[in-house]
Amino acid sequence: MLCLDSQSVKLAPRIAEHRGIDGGKCVNGRKRQLLVDRQGRVWACRAHAANQHDSRGAAPLLRERRHWGPRLTTVVTDRAYRGHFTEGLLARGLRHELSSRPPSTRGFVPVGCRWVVERTFAWLNFFRRLVMDYEYTPESHAAWILWANVTLCLNRLP
Repeated sequence: MLCLDSQSVKLAPRIAEHRGIDGGKCVNGRKRQLLVDRQGRVWACRAHAANQHDSRGAAPLLRERRHWGPRLTTVVTDRAYRGHFTEGLLARGLRHELSSRPPSTRGFVPVGCRWVVERTFAWLNFFRRLVMDYEYTPESHAAWILWANVTLCLNRLP
């Protein structure tokens, strides 16, 4: 089982390419999509302009499926990934599971395994280069996320 979510980060002022405004969070910059396992390890990531919808922005992550292995059957997301992303999952033989908090609750509630993605985003904030996006290309920002993931995995070794 893998979990997917996105985070919007501010973009350095001198960079104009691949910039957008995330209307929900009022962030002028880029959005990063992370696909993580239950322990918070990043399996795939993608950065793009923040004005792109989550469902369309995460669809290219499905092209990396050949590296995931045959045991992966389910991807857990929130409601923002319905539509284009769900169709891509079903076309590849994967199951899409929506995980959201009960409608009667207010404030922060840890939901399903989605809190693992949020914890991974918090871990990435320990890397100064990832707190704000200083990279000219989204691919370079995604490479720095993967490098931070390698560092986190190496720090967990006994």
